[in-house]
Amino acid sequence: MAEDIQTLIDDASFDFATGDAEGALAKLARATAAAPDSFEAWHACAEINFSLRRLQPALAAAEQAHRLRPGDLFINTTLSRIWMELGDKPRAEHFGAQARMESWKEELKTPPPAKPAAN
Repeated sequence: MAEDIQTLIDDASFDFATGDAEGALAKLARATAAAPDSFEAWHACAEINFSLRRLQPALAAAEQAHRLRPGDLFINTTLSRIWMELGDKPRAEHFGAQARMESWKEELKTPPPAKPAAN
């Protein structure tokens, strides 16, 4: 089942990249109906709708993805972009700040490389 959902998402991404946005959205609709807890399907749906300037469907899909994974850097960035396009700067800034915090958390997980010892 999970492999089938991932295949639908991959096929939808391919469809969109090759110019078939409606086919991509149809596949993502099937994926989200079959697996409503698929973060990847909701996020892809949000991004494709955003690219098509369909802001309300993009927002609905992004909010669903955010409910599933609120600490994800990319969905917070997506929400920031959508809210900015919708003209809600405070909400856009909120999600932008969330994305920056998630980015910093990732940076802190990886310590900088050690400097070579001086001779």
